[in-house]
Amino acid sequence: MQTKIFLDSGDPKETKQAIDLLGFLDGQTTNPSLIVKHPDAQQRVVSGDKFSRRELEDFYRTTVQEISKFIPEGSVSIEVYADKDSSTEQMLAQAREYYGWIPNAHIKFPCTYEGYKAARAATTDDIRVNMTLCFSQAQAAATHAATKGASRGDVFVSPFIGRLEDNGQNGIDLVRNILRMYQTSESHAQVLTASVRSLEHFIAALELGADIITAPYVIIQRWANAGMPVEDGEIKLQPDYLKAVPYEDLDLNLPIPSYNVTEIHPLTVAGLEKFSNDWNQLIKD
Repeated sequence: MQTKIFLDSGDPKETKQAIDLLGFLDGQTTNPSLIVKHPDAQQRVVSGDKFSRRELEDFYRTTVQEISKFIPEGSVSIEVYADKDSSTEQMLAQAREYYGWIPNAHIKFPCTYEGYKAARAATTDDIRVNMTLCFSQAQAAATHAATKGASRGDVFVSPFIGRLEDNGQNGIDLVRNILRMYQTSESHAQVLTASVRSLEHFIAALELGADIITAPYVIIQRWANAGMPVEDGEIKLQPDYLKAVPYEDLDLNLPIPSYNVTEIHPLTVAGLEKFSNDWNQLIKD
């Protein structure tokens, strides 16, 4: 199996459980919403003893350091705090600090114009990146353009298939389209299938040959209990109730603004709002 399996979680206990269950784990993705779900963070919320901003960053750091110890040869994605108004400089300052937390980090930037500029500067400084909240093929094309010169394995793009389905679109189509576009142009960037909501999503991404899949522990558990299948002829990659996402013939050799990403995708905006709201609920007034 060429596809790498990541756990989507902010809890190191789940990291160990996934390794014990599968016998391996290739990496892990974290974000502010997942850190909020960490039992220790929830206990602080319930007790009313919220974090200062510095304490919360320290909590995030110690959490990913615990995770990294379980998968030292894998990748651990750490997300910068960002909203739709965050500047390149603000995100890049966080990235440089967070990248020093562990030796196997990928820094998550949002698929915004400022995020692409931050990714360009980061990859120039040999910082590995994961462009998150991707909802279009154009955003994936901009990821390639922003990170030209990076090595394969240093750049991920994360299409959120479950959130696209919430919007009535076939998220698996987007994964297929990005894979086709990248393979046609021999891109250095890799497709990390995210927002996996079901075993059907998981196996469909395997059937497509996604470079990486990240999934919550409950989905990984279902996959393991099913015998870790890599294909299932009964799964429909194009469910009738979802709108197809057509392939776009995009030239990857264009400047970033050519892909119409100066205006943020509305689903990316919604994702940023959720992450920032979840993060801020942990911080003292």
